[in-house]
Amino acid sequence: MTTTSLKLPEDVKQLAIAAARQQGVTPHAFMVEAIRAAAVAAEKRAAFVADALASRDETLASGEGYAAAEVHAYIRARASGKVVSKPEAKPWRD
Repeated sequence: MTTTSLKLPEDVKQLAIAAARQQGVTPHAFMVEAIRAAAVAAEKRAAFVADALASRDETLASGEGYAAAEVHAYIRARASGKVVSKPEAKPWRD
């Protein structure tokens, strides 16, 4: 494990110390976990955006999509436990 120096403003340091005490961990362990959580969240966000862009490209290339009202009705039906068929993709270009 390598050592990294992290300079924190005093108010942030005190917040980290207080949060660490509340969680029953050392300030170091708290900061390591906070950085890990932020890095994982950033990776997940980047993957989500990449998936969204790929879906957008696929939709633009196919020229097909789903009517929002049909999707909403499908989700409401499924949420209430009904067995319903998925909406069908339809061309949205002229």
